[in-house]
Amino acid sequence: MTASSLPSGPHSQPLSPDLGGRTALVTGAAGGIGRACVLRLAAAGAEVRAVDRDAAGLAELAAEAERAVGLPGTVVPHVLDLTDLDAAERAATGTDVLVNNAGLQLVCPIEEFPPDVFHTVLTVMLEAPFRLMRGALPHMYARGWGRIVNVSSVHGLRASAFKSAYVAAKHGLEGLSKTAALEGAPHGVTSNCVNPAYVRTPLVEKQIADQARAHGIPEERVLSEVLLKDSAVRRLIEPEEVAEAVAYLCGPQASFVTGTSLVLDGGWTAH
Repeated sequence: MTASSLPSGPHSQPLSPDLGGRTALVTGAAGGIGRACVLRLAAAGAEVRAVDRDAAGLAELAAEAERAVGLPGTVVPHVLDLTDLDAAERAATGTDVLVNNAGLQLVCPIEEFPPDVFHTVLTVMLEAPFRLMRGALPHMYARGWGRIVNVSSVHGLRASAFKSAYVAAKHGLEGLSKTAALEGAPHGVTSNCVNPAYVRTPLVEKQIADQARAHGIPEERVLSEVLLKDSAVRRLIEPEEVAEAVAYLCGPQASFVTGTSLVLDGGWTAH
């Protein structure tokens, strides 16, 4: 077979994903990265189940989607607390695209870290993604196509002091994502992580006071001396930038990308 007679493959397809007829589920959907992902996947034509415990935030998101002119997809709010693991698994039934994004953070030394908060962080950020995958994969396997995108973090690849629960959860999510990639490959399912550094979200904004207290510095110095200290590109990432990376991993150009981490860290891990 000559090179010219080889199948053209996905590189001949449009770059932007066409998710018409697909159902996507995004957790932590009421704000920040999750909100941006919901709107981006709806713009690609998906019916998006927007999952969050914030009912008011979901209502605002759904109203924004309704006001959007020419939005090909739809946004369906789904109020859910991910600590209800059985409900989370049920919510993922029939999902073609799963975006595990929900997260929470507490900045605190290990010896002072409340065990109940550690447990909650691991439940929401690691066990819930497992249960959501468990609910979604049978449908993906039956259709021979699926996309799992786990919104990890640079903290899935590197540790920071005072973030034991968050770092542990993100490192675990990295391993879970790789396992899903190996199991899903024969069924046309990819699983990847997206790893941003600090994103302009309420989660990051709420950290500033905690970081100032933990490091013993004024709040106005936290951004430059803590959050962006190891970044070559010294700014926060916008949620829409992360959503574009998520959309890329759902598109035809990324059909051979699985079991890996797409790092959006401004050069943090280049050190």
